[in-house]
Amino acid sequence: MQEDEPRQDPKSPQDARLTSLDERLARAQAKEAERTGAGNVADNVAYYRTPVGRVLSVLVGYPFGAALIGFLIDRAAGTRGAWIVAVLLGFVAAIWEVWKISNQKPERAEGSD
Repeated sequence: MQEDEPRQDPKSPQDARLTSLDERLARAQAKEAERTGAGNVADNVAYYRTPVGRVLSVLVGYPFGAALIGFLIDRAAGTRGAWIVAVLLGFVAAIWEVWKISNQKPERAEGSD
């Protein structure tokens, strides 16, 4: 049975070419991370571009944002209860947005036929 990794003698020094290659690879990865804005941010952005991420962000964000706006209106006008109306309107807007997202055609991945 063949193993996935080649066997190396743990006592032998690493080849200078491999060391140089590792250093160049680390520098290139650091440069690329700096150029693209570093690491996991791209993964988070990609998640919110998926339909599931969009739906979740809409269902949370719209009512929360509307509640905040309703609270500020309550404070400015000296009233009570406008935030509840705003939350309900935010929820209705969120459901409408989810409806629009669900009716969109799925995007095709690049290179797939």
